[in-house]
Amino acid sequence: MKTVMVFGTFDILHLGHIDLLVQAKKYAEKLIVVVARDERTKRIKGKSSVHSEEERRILISHIDCVDEAVLGGESDVYSVILEKKPDIIALGYDQTAFVDKLEEIISSNTLHTKVIRLKPYNEKKYKSGIIKEVIHSQL
Repeated sequence: MKTVMVFGTFDILHLGHIDLLVQAKKYAEKLIVVVARDERTKRIKGKSSVHSEEERRILISHIDCVDEAVLGGESDVYSVILEKKPDIIALGYDQTAFVDKLEEIISSNTLHTKVIRLKPYNEKKYKSGIIKEVIHSQL
């Protein structure tokens, strides 16, 4: 069975996230979503998530097109790739964290994983940072 893997924080779930997952699912029979750990999210984004890693994983797991939702590795962000061995890794249009070493990890572990970049969904409206700014301005 062909598998596609997507990585993300998925805090404050929105239509842009749903579109990303639906796009990714079109590439394979099985969609595995890797939800970023709280500690890693804070390090990358400079602030904590609204929802905990487990809350975000549970929310993602209830989306119809998602076959499996897992938390990212605690010490090694790439460990889940080596464990699950996806056929495809689908990146968001603006995803940059940990992408630079992705090809190196794939080739050095003799995986045959293809890396693709998905299209944005109304990025001026459905981007987590923009949505959080709007929410905070209303408080």
